[in-house]
Amino acid sequence: MYWRIGSAFAKRPRDLNKREFHNIVKRGPPPGLLAFDGDLAVGWCQITPRSSLPRLDKRRFTKAVDDLPVWSISCFYVRVGYRRRGVMTALIDAAVKSARRAKAPALEVYPVDTAEPKSSSSIYTGTAAAFLRAGFKPVARRVPHRPVMRHDLKSKRA
Repeated sequence: MYWRIGSAFAKRPRDLNKREFHNIVKRGPPPGLLAFDGDLAVGWCQITPRSSLPRLDKRRFTKAVDDLPVWSISCFYVRVGYRRRGVMTALIDAAVKSARRAKAPALEVYPVDTAEPKSSSSIYTGTAAAFLRAGFKPVARRVPHRPVMRHDLKSKRA
């Protein structure tokens, strides 16, 4: 909920956040993707039109690059015990397919570049290296460790 309502989510009762997120799910489009190991949910990524995440324009490193109506992957969660096992990569691949099916012109992300000094160990937005491997390209870098990257979804697959 952070990218939707900002830090207010942390000050509100948990049940209110859950109820509002449930309403977002019911209204559609689906606000994210889940990864499963059998019946167990092991990962999540939020993918939605950027316009659904107004807080992105409040942070210097996530401000809009242009007026293209991109979709965004704004956060990930991978269950403890499933980290470093390819769950985030699978979610990225599924997100690209999902955004392409939704006819988004591009999919945008705001990862941490862990190769840069002063990078954060809080990588809930993903890592630049993972997105580079998935075909994303940097389009802006307002601070050294936080690139804005995009995957062009209009091009045909090889």
